[in-house]
Amino acid sequence: MKRQGTLVRWEKDRGFGFIRCPEISADVFVHLRDFSDRGTTPQVGMRLDFDEIHVGGKGPRAVAVRAASAVQQRPQGRAKQPQPQQRRPSAAPALSSSDSSSLPMALLLFGYAALLGYGVWTGRIPPVALGVLLLLSLSALVIYGVDKSAARAGRWRIAESTLHLLSLAGGWPGAWIAQRMFRHKLSKKSFMAVYWATVLVHVAAVGAWVGRLVPAL
Repeated sequence: MKRQGTLVRWEKDRGFGFIRCPEISADVFVHLRDFSDRGTTPQVGMRLDFDEIHVGGKGPRAVAVRAASAVQQRPQGRAKQPQPQQRRPSAAPALSSSDSSSLPMALLLFGYAALLGYGVWTGRIPPVALGVLLLLSLSALVIYGVDKSAARAGRWRIAESTLHLLSLAGGWPGAWIAQRMFRHKLSKKSFMAVYWATVLVHVAAVGAWVGRLVPAL
């Protein structure tokens, strides 16, 4: 009996498959040798015309099989491998935004700048002092970098007392930037405790000078 159906399974290595036909309850067995055109390459999704037969009480079998239309589905074969998802490199800024001291330091710097500005405006701090303080911060930045390089290379290190004196003298803003830029001294709690002490002492001394709480020499 003439039928038409769709090839829903094909075992390429074994040369057989099954056709699904709406008029037949079971899928129809088909072998490669049952194709009329021996040059046909069976592919899943192919529409086929065939004759239905039954042999030896087995299920339906297709013979005189011919291609009825073009392939409607993707040919069976090597599955397309999913492309591995590339992870985007995480940004690693020189200054850590997750540092819990960032906000207090920002507020302290703002207050310190306002204090210096007021001191210059009232004449209690000479303008040249601002240049000296900037030079101290730049010096602290460079010296921290040199010390970090020496630590990596195993060379002679700069004494911690020198770093603290720079902060106490007014180079603490540059020291704070250097600590995060070079990832230096941050994990040493004893050093950082002394560093913050030098910052507070320096700011308090400048505030006292501007407020005339200590006599000018």
